[in-house]
Amino acid sequence: MTQHVWGYLPEYEKERADIIDAVETVFSSGQLVLGESVRSFEREFAAYHGAAHCVGVDNGTNAIVLGLRALGIGPGDEVITVSNTAAPTVVAINAVGATPVFVDVDPATYLMEVDQVAAAITPRTRCLLPVHLYGQCVDMAPLEALAAKHDLVILEDCAQAHGARHHGRIAGSMGKAAAFSFYPTKVLGAFGDAGATVTSDAGIDANLRRLRFYGMEERYFVIETPSYNSRLDEVQAEILRRKLTRLDDYVGRRRAIAARYAEAFAGTDLVTPATAPGNEHVYYVYVVRHPRRNQIIEALKAHDIVLNISYPWPVHTQKGFAYLGYPEGSLPVTSRVADEIFSLPMYPSLTDGEQDRVIDKVRDVLAKL
Repeated sequence: MTQHVWGYLPEYEKERADIIDAVETVFSSGQLVLGESVRSFEREFAAYHGAAHCVGVDNGTNAIVLGLRALGIGPGDEVITVSNTAAPTVVAINAVGATPVFVDVDPATYLMEVDQVAAAITPRTRCLLPVHLYGQCVDMAPLEALAAKHDLVILEDCAQAHGARHHGRIAGSMGKAAAFSFYPTKVLGAFGDAGATVTSDAGIDANLRRLRFYGMEERYFVIETPSYNSRLDEVQAEILRRKLTRLDDYVGRRRAIAARYAEAFAGTDLVTPATAPGNEHVYYVYVVRHPRRNQIIEALKAHDIVLNISYPWPVHTQKGFAYLGYPEGSLPVTSRVADEIFSLPMYPSLTDGEQDRVIDKVRDVLAKL
């Protein structure tokens, strides 16, 4: 069960006919760039989230970059987010010239500790960027209240939370805009890079459409705001719109796998995921925690079970972000969980038999620690 086969190859075999048909549909359409497949996916993905607009882009990082730019975030501005996230969240903030400001995470869910956000707001703060991490949503009500009080905008990072809900509201519907990644391993994954930014604000939608197309108002006309090419590919859009019809099924299978893990490890000292009140978790990854994490991972390699760590090096500890000046110990929960968390296999094509093998081997390792 090596890393490279997790999800992709079994999914491809199961859905191959539809994927090949999607490719043929695009190649025979005569529209290879910003054609009907992109337009259809944008309409359908927006509708799934109860949003007015969706703008498809080339990857999840640019979904955040262009989202920030469309919201008017740039040099001199501060964006409050977390360090326990995939680096692209923070790379995107840096890319627009803004400064990331970190708050710590909750020790049970590893999500943004919203109680710390108010103290992090300064006169330069312009945006709150909650990361709906691992498949569940940040507690949004306090952030919405702070945004209203301080005239801030909220950009949701939904890269890991397709279909997740918070008190009935779907991830991506609670901010001024929301960014999604469709990297192949995501809950809704393309067969290559792809992303999208969702909004119900017509002005932001117009900004996004300009920004993904060099800053042009219309094709090859006058550039309003200099930008670059960040278009969603027609083939990926056609694949995604078909997979979107199966998204709820993907989520259902992930939840079933999570339930089997939770039952199997009840009574052990392996800490399984905690779901925050009001959340409907989609389990993009199944993150567990143990103080002897590294020993467990090494022991399982002998059985060809390769486990991920999401994420071993918090962004504020990395060399590229040393300029932010966060001293050791400044985000104690983030640093502590980074030493202990790891992920068990989680993807819809994981069979019960394969999962049982993982469970048995993990329990054997735990018993020998």
